[in-house]
Amino acid sequence: MTVVVTGASGHLGANLVRALLAQGQAVRALIHHDCRAMEGLDVELVQGDVCDPASLERAFADAEVVYHAAAHISVLATEWAELHNTNIVGTRNVVHACLRGGVRRLVYFSSIHALQQEPLDTPVDESRPLVDSPNAMPYDRSKAAAEREVQQGMAQGLDAIILNPTALIGPYDFYPSHVGEVLLAIARRRMPALVASGFDWVDARDVAEGALRAAERAPAGARYLLSGQWVAMPQLAALIHEITGVPTPRLMCPMPLARMVAPLFTAYAHMTGRRPLFTSVSLHELAQGNPQISHAQATRELGYQPRPLRDTLADTYRWFAENGQLG
Repeated sequence: MTVVVTGASGHLGANLVRALLAQGQAVRALIHHDCRAMEGLDVELVQGDVCDPASLERAFADAEVVYHAAAHISVLATEWAELHNTNIVGTRNVVHACLRGGVRRLVYFSSIHALQQEPLDTPVDESRPLVDSPNAMPYDRSKAAAEREVQQGMAQGLDAIILNPTALIGPYDFYPSHVGEVLLAIARRRMPALVASGFDWVDARDVAEGALRAAERAPAGARYLLSGQWVAMPQLAALIHEITGVPTPRLMCPMPLARMVAPLFTAYAHMTGRRPLFTSVSLHELAQGNPQISHAQATRELGYQPRPLRDTLADTYRWFAENGQLG
């Protein structure tokens, strides 16, 4: 049985491909540009782009299952064109290619950001509606719209399931990801201050394992939240100190002040050719995210059990060190 992974070179894709190989499955990896994450692995590499329907039809030929992990992740308010093309149009292309190619099942990786976070005093679960406000953050709107593309495919007979992971941490973060860059900045002592907000962090390996179980067991049309543990940034930094010995940043920046200066830091990052770590968008997500994300349904139906965050952080920094990313 051949399975296809889009976005195989990304953080989630790299972990997913390794989990599939550990099961003995034949993996075809759709690669756009960078293939470092696939080096040394027994996979079939196919050059392609989710924005190129012809390349998807070639990649999906004779595929039993497609795992759609390719996405443009953005913490900026100025990248709607990229978000629309990759996340919405790209997902539409994947859905149509699956339908035309007779793919048995599509596993789509959405995001917790696709779901409405309010009311904040009620846990988010699979019944929470999709984001629908035009004032929502661009990334959130794009992932919600992409889910609607998958739902339209289901209405046409596509067997698909939707997974909503939270913020991914873990090894095999080759780029690195945005969260990976934050972890590296703390370890390199380049994070002078923290904000007193947090997020739900989950191990990319646990999300990959949850996806494999969902592909095998979930009924068509199912949705699962794959969350981990909500931890505030100061507590996260304290765990990093325990693991690496790096002092915890002492300054605590109030959220109103952080939001005020975020545009300046974003502009400076662009001027110096760096990716901004904290932007108005990322601060909004930290401040307005729901701290209660329930994975009870995934645990009940899939046996999903996310590992302790400290174990994830220790493995992540060990992998960063082994790959020369800590400097």
